[in-house]
Amino acid sequence: RRSRRRPQRPRPGAGRQGAASLEKLARRPGEPRHFHAALPPELWIHLAVVACGNRLEETLVMLKSAVLFSHRKMQFHIFTEDALKPEFDKQLRQWPDSYTKKFEHRIYPITFSVGNSQEWKKLFKPCAAQRLFLPVILKDVDSLLYVDTDVLFLRPVDDIWKLLRQFNSTQLAAMAPEHEIPKIGWYSRFARHPFYGSAGVNSGVMLMNLTRIRSTQFKSSMIPTGLAWEDMLYPLYQKYKNAITWGDQDLLNIIFYFNPECLYVFPCQWNYRPDHCMYGSNCKEAEREGVSVLHGNRGVYHDDKQPTFRALYEAIRDFPFQDNLFQSMYYPLQLKFLETVHTLCGRIPQVFLKQIEKTMRRAYEKHVIIHVGPNYMH
Repeated sequence: RRSRRRPQRPRPGAGRQGAASLEKLARRPGEPRHFHAALPPELWIHLAVVACGNRLEETLVMLKSAVLFSHRKMQFHIFTEDALKPEFDKQLRQWPDSYTKKFEHRIYPITFSVGNSQEWKKLFKPCAAQRLFLPVILKDVDSLLYVDTDVLFLRPVDDIWKLLRQFNSTQLAAMAPEHEIPKIGWYSRFARHPFYGSAGVNSGVMLMNLTRIRSTQFKSSMIPTGLAWEDMLYPLYQKYKNAITWGDQDLLNIIFYFNPECLYVFPCQWNYRPDHCMYGSNCKEAEREGVSVLHGNRGVYHDDKQPTFRALYEAIRDFPFQDNLFQSMYYPLQLKFLETVHTLCGRIPQVFLKQIEKTMRRAYEKHVIIHVGPNYMH
């Protein structure tokens, strides 16, 4: 067969045919070697999660979504109960080499450095309060992305990590609003404690500059002078424990109510929940850009209330690592979404698919141009 010249870049708008030609050339999208040149550990992305109870599968699917689409090497910090530790180790080691070389993982026990650990454990969800202690435990980590177990990345983790660069000199954490329409939000209607801004913030996806958190004196209603993060947590909990509903998220809202200059608020596309579509679409950034990080709270990955969320979860969970992303994930997802049009979330499939398609296409184009070469197609 003769080799024939091809343009430097794949044709824009080539549609399904273009995608199909990319598929033939890039059977193993998980291993573009140029992404894994030796990167010094201080440049790695640090991702933390706290998993207790029956959250093993959910956590592994979240980590899988991070690895499938990301470029830069990652360090996973997994906080879990002793009973789950061997299973995490076993499952993560079974992933193919082309993916395991994209990350290292470390597993930590659940520990609370101040106050009554049983009280902290029972706050809202089992072990969720652990996240409040990450700045104290991860003393050698400069910055961190914390996510709940029910989060899925639909684009490279690198992209949300870049938001750290947007922080001004006083900002040390970033979260998305709890609601886009304050007057129908939970905090503005029901909260019995102070909360950030007009609608509160959701802590399921939280970027943190841990170095800044450790060195800042935080204002509070308890004493006129500032308190270090670790010294503030237990007195704050004692003061508000009878007024809080959502546990550690409420405590974070109280902290940033008194220290608003410390918080960077990122848009809802980075923490997209059923509330953003189940009463009608209200996340304008996701309508424009597509969902970047999906947060399936309310248990929607495991029931039939929001089939669009469940479809995305199952597509990533069931995707065989070495398969073709378009054939084994994207096209089946499109078909599954056709069955969800009877729901309000299902009426806007483009919002859920936009970023994931863009991410896959970018991965294939890089793979084709770098590994097949820009000038030849066989």
